[in-house]
This record gives sequence, C-alpha cells and structure tokens, in this order.
Amino acid sequence: MLDTLDAAAVRRWCASGLAALQRHQGEIDDLNVYPVPDGDTGTNLVLTLTSAQQALAMDLDTVADGATTPHGHALRLMARGALLGARGNSGVILSQILRGFADALATTPTVGGPELAAALRAATSAAYAAVARPVEGTVLTVVSAAAGAAEQADSEQLPVVAREAAGAAAQALARTPEQLPALARAGVVDAGGRGLCLLLDALVEVITGESPERPAPAPTAARNVPPPATAARETGSPEYAYEVQFLLDAEPEAVGRMRDTLDALGDSLVVVGDEGTWQVHVHVNDVGAAIEAGVVAGRPYQISVTRFADQRPSAPAPVSDGRAAVVVAAGAGIAELLAGEGAVVVPGNPSTGELLEAVLGTGAAQVVVLPNDPDAQAVANQVAEEAHRAGVKVSVVPTRSPVQALAALAVRDPRRHFEDDVIAMAEAAGACRYAEVCHAGRDALTVAGPCRTGDVLALVEGEVHLIGTDLIDTCVALVDGMLGGGGEMVTLLVGADAPDGLTDAVCTHITRRWPFVEVQTYPGGQPRYPLLVGVE
Repeated sequence: MLDTLDAAAVRRWCASGLAALQRHQGEIDDLNVYPVPDGDTGTNLVLTLTSAQQALAMDLDTVADGATTPHGHALRLMARGALLGARGNSGVILSQILRGFADALATTPTVGGPELAAALRAATSAAYAAVARPVEGTVLTVVSAAAGAAEQADSEQLPVVAREAAGAAAQALARTPEQLPALARAGVVDAGGRGLCLLLDALVEVITGESPERPAPAPTAARNVPPPATAARETGSPEYAYEVQFLLDAEPEAVGRMRDTLDALGDSLVVVGDEGTWQVHVHVNDVGAAIEAGVVAGRPYQISVTRFADQRPSAPAPVSDGRAAVVVAAGAGIAELLAGEGAVVVPGNPSTGELLEAVLGTGAAQVVVLPNDPDAQAVANQVAEEAHRAGVKVSVVPTRSPVQALAALAVRDPRRHFEDDVIAMAEAAGACRYAEVCHAGRDALTVAGPCRTGDVLALVEGEVHLIGTDLIDTCVALVDGMLGGGGEMVTLLVGADAPDGLTDAVCTHITRRWPFVEVQTYPGGQPRYPLLVGVE
C-alpha cells in the first residue's frame, strides 16, 4: 500500500488504466445515447491514453526540470501525451482532467490524501473549463463527485481518499440517467463517465494493491422521457434586427464573461481572437446592452452597428491572403469535394496531434478549421490553443456536417479580413440545416418513439425526427419535412453503402414536389450514412 504517489506509481497507473479501458472498450462504445452505429467513446479514450503512455515511454527516467518533482514530471508527460493524442470530445476532456491533475501536483513534494483531493478538484475545474456549455449527467458530473468525496474524506491517508473518490464516482455514474434525459431514453449511463470510473479504479488498485469489486453498470430500463419543450434556434434568426461588431482589447477571463452576456442577448455570436485582441460579432435587438458588455470586459473599438432592414452590399477591401482552411471529413467523395474548394482535408476522427500537424503544415499564419462533427470540434478547439503557441492564428467554425462545410467554404473571400471571413463562414454554416440517414444499431427509445434494430433513422440537427422501415421512403419524408420549413437549395451526399436508385428517387421527388428548389447531388462515400442532406 502506497503512502504517496511517486513517478513509478504514475507509470503503473497509466498502464493499468489503459489496460482497463482496452478491456471495456466495446462496452463503452456501446453506451450510445441514440441508436446510431457510430459509438466510439471507448475507442477514443483508448487512443487518447495510448498516446499518454507513449509520451511516458519516451522519457524513461522521468527526470524533473528542477522546479517539477519526478512524479509531477511524469504526470505532465502523461497529460501532454493525452492532449496530443486526444480523439473526440471524450478524449479532449480526459486530457484536460489529466492536465488539471498534473498542474496541481507538479511541485508538490509528496502526494497524500489532501494533495490527491486538491488534484481532483483542479482536474474538475479544468474539465468544466474545456466545455463551452457544461451539461450535468456526463463525465463532468462524475469527476466533480470524485473531487467532492475526496475533500469530504478529510484524511491524510492517500488510500482512504482514493477509495472514497472512486466510490463516489461510481455512484455518480449510476445516477447520470436521472440527470440527462437522453441517457434515460436509451437506458444507459454516460460513456465518458464510465471510462473515468475505470481510470479511478485503476488508481485505487495502484495505491492499495487491491482491485475494487465493481461490476459494469447494468442497462437501465428505458423510460419515456418527453423531448424538451424548446429547441435551440438556428443562427441568424430574423428575431434580431441589428448586427453589432467590434474589436476588443481584454483579458480571456473577461471575454468569457462577456460571451455569456452576449449569448443571452441575441444569436449568431462569434468571438474569435487571441490573448489580448478579439473580434466580436452578434445579432441583437438591444444594441446598447451589447456594446456595454464590451465596455465591461475591456476596451471596445471600431464599433459597427448595422440594421438589417437598411443593409446594402458593399465591395470588401482587398487584403493579403496568408491563410488556409483545414477540414475534417470521412469519405473519399466528400474529401474530393472539400479539397476542390481549396481546403486541406484530414480524415475523420483525428487526434489533436494529427489535426495540429495539418494546420501547421499549411504554412499559413491564419487558418480556419471546419471540424464537421461535435467530437472533432473539441479536438479543433485544443488545436487552436496549441497553434497559437506556434504563432499561428486558428479560428474554429463549429460545423457539424460536411454539407455545412461546403456552405461555409463557398462564401470564403480572400479580399475580406480574416476575422470577417470567419464570421461570414460561420453564418453560412449556421444557415445550412443538416440531416443524416442511417440504420439503428439496436432497439431503443428515441425522441421520435421506439425503434428496432435495422430501422431507418432520419436525424435532423442530431435529433432523431423520423423512424421508418424503407430507406427511400424515409429519405423522401425527411426532405419534405426540411423543405416544409423553407429552403432554396438541397445538397445530397450519397454514402458508400447507399443502394442503387436512392439518389434518383429522392431527386425525382424533389423536382416534382418542390419545382423551384435547386438540387445538387454528389457521391460522398461516407460510411454508415447512406445519405447526408443539407438545406439552404
């Protein structure tokens, strides 16, 4: 039994945690909140921690740098490796948990109970800071419970605090379906939280020499949780009459508070920049409140206010084009399309290191990244921070589908300033509604009702809207539903497994039912999704 956490124990923890994640990789992958056959949380966690172990292996002596203790040095190697190898939202959050843990213990001479509790609290803070809009019932809840229990243990003994933290994490994991309706509907616990519990149990085993007897969480009975009464509006709603833009000199902490204020005032919010100077854009009705938020945060200048009713197009002033676009995409056809728009294409589900290499490889001083997936977006945000340290300015346009990336790339204009170009791309992406069609991987209860394995699911903006048994009929109904809300152009990306006749059937229907709508069809080659749809 260990009284303190030394460098050798850190190495054993990393190896034991990776082995546990590998054993339960399939189980974690199956913890999907919707029955879409692309669950990869377990895979992403394994790949992320594999990179952490590789970083430790490249520094066998774990020699401290003079200010850092040997165990602190090992933890920082582990955290840095996890960051560069982070895949998906779960991998990024894990890397930040490890970073907070390492920062708290970097210069601590010995790690006892109080120090472990402080490290878990720092890990919790880092994890929450990594998520723009934290949601309870996720891995964030699990790590917070672990930190709270460690503090309440109030013990000098490392084994006592470690056991209390791991036990509380397991209890918090079991409660996640009560906090997140999507988990309750699917009858599962949070996948990322399950992975963290395995890592904490591995830490207990390293410290105490005993493996906690904790069976895998049993699936809960899916219950009929009603869908939310409201849904997030699309970017660019006509509800707001004014566009406000300004440059801002402010500290990052103040910018974060301002972002929250502006988010409550309007929509189409984009805040991009680096340490010190920021470009701010928002659509609001209360212009004074928006500018006041900037004054509270720092020094706003070059303030521009446009009333949409009076807006007239104007020719942008030409500027130098030392910039590039990097796009994440799965599918040979999609990659070819995006490359044809002048983007550097990175295969789907990249690690932080792989995406960073692509960004730096462009040789451009200003790079816009289009992730095309919520998990890849978390990786892209980390890449933006890493690239800044290398002197490259990276802005992430939060695209969730390749059809949004095509819309964003179509409005790129090298004559605009980089920040203005990013805003225009973000608005174009937000104005493109996206959907995808796939087959259910298992029986489940969705917001659209129960589905069976093999059913055809049509997801709009990530939510299951239609459930059918015939692929063509479901695709046609999906397009009708989307065009019923308005639209002038439909983009169809056909998947690798799409049957013959799917495209012709959908296009023929659109031409007959919606004669004034333009249709563009491309072979996307994407796996798992026979059809991706974009409506502009």
